[in-house]
Amino acid sequence: MSRFNKIALGVFILLVAFLTYLEAIEPTPINWYPSYSKLDKIPLGSYIFYENWKETNPEHFEEVNIPPFEFLSDSLSITNGSYFFLNNYVNFDEDELNKLLAWVEKGNTAFIASDVFGDNVLDTLNLDTKPYNKKIENQISFIPKTELDLVNPNFNQDGPFEVPHEFSSIYFSKIDTLKTTILGTVRYDDDTLSEPQINFIETEFGDGKIFMHSTPEAFGNYFMLKNNNFKYAENILAYIDQDTPIYWDNYYKTGKAQPTNLLYVIMQNKALKWAYYLMILASLLFIIFEGKRKQRAIPVVKPLKNQSYEYTQTIADLYLEQKKIDELTQKRIQHFKEYIRTDLKLDPDKKQDHFYTILADKSGNSIEFVKELFKNIEAVSNKKATAQDFENISKGIHKFKYANAPKEKI
Repeated sequence: MSRFNKIALGVFILLVAFLTYLEAIEPTPINWYPSYSKLDKIPLGSYIFYENWKETNPEHFEEVNIPPFEFLSDSLSITNGSYFFLNNYVNFDEDELNKLLAWVEKGNTAFIASDVFGDNVLDTLNLDTKPYNKKIENQISFIPKTELDLVNPNFNQDGPFEVPHEFSSIYFSKIDTLKTTILGTVRYDDDTLSEPQINFIETEFGDGKIFMHSTPEAFGNYFMLKNNNFKYAENILAYIDQDTPIYWDNYYKTGKAQPTNLLYVIMQNKALKWAYYLMILASLLFIIFEGKRKQRAIPVVKPLKNQSYEYTQTIADLYLEQKKIDELTQKRIQHFKEYIRTDLKLDPDKKQDHFYTILADKSGNSIEFVKELFKNIEAVSNKKATAQDFENISKGIHKFKYANAPKEKI
């Protein structure tokens, strides 16, 4: 690596370290995600509300992780009690709503706290909701502060309860006065609004009751921890029979009940998250500066395959196919003589004294066999060879070459 590249790399690392330091000392932004999950400790999680309610009544508390239609269809596992829904959006389909209403009609209780209710629920109970927006010089802005209160005079001494943050401004603009009772109100920070609006109602349905609350933030961690706001939730729970089973809904939740992301734990911890980012950055730097090969790859050259045997077999098949037995026999003899010249260092065409004796000694054959073999070769060379001649010559040559060879080699 050149000197310039080293300096550039050093400056880059210092810059990344400085940016990492700035990010590390920056305060973590508040997460206002409307989770309402019993596991979340963020402002709009329901950890505090859930844990305190369950701690005061553990023997009657039961969590429901399946859709209400499926849960209410199992008559063996559910008894009379109260079904509690808390989320920023609760919308039942027709079959599910009919199943829930049929269960309430038998003398049970359904409590729904949500910003948005399904149209089928509102139509069935003859209700309507509306968001409130503050008008300032022909402009619409959100309400910075709201106050919650309960109508029951026994609870008035604890209120009103101030919402210390900009939350939703949904209220019931229409109710069925014959069947619906107003239990709570919300007052917005607006001098032009003379009367508080309805945010908590009770509706008679058969032998049961349906409670609806349009400010679910009142059950969130942020609201519960401010001043004496926890008493607001306590007073609301007084309307629910605590001696019967309480079914806490985990299905209609914006926040996931269980994390599905494999990096969930790492991303939730600031130190682990930055360690993960630095590991990725280090891997990229390694790939850029050290991942290159030091020299060009040497190609692998495969040696040529020895196909002399296949070639010889092909040529022999051609001779046999064309019935040129004589030519094939002569080729066989020539190849044998060449073998004697190159491997045994003797000239078969110039037979010196003691030729057969030396040849027999070098090849490991008997003198009589060697003489007989050459006698047959000379006889075939002076006439047109037949198939039987070719077979005899081939067997003799094979025996000559492999007279002393092991059986495995043959």
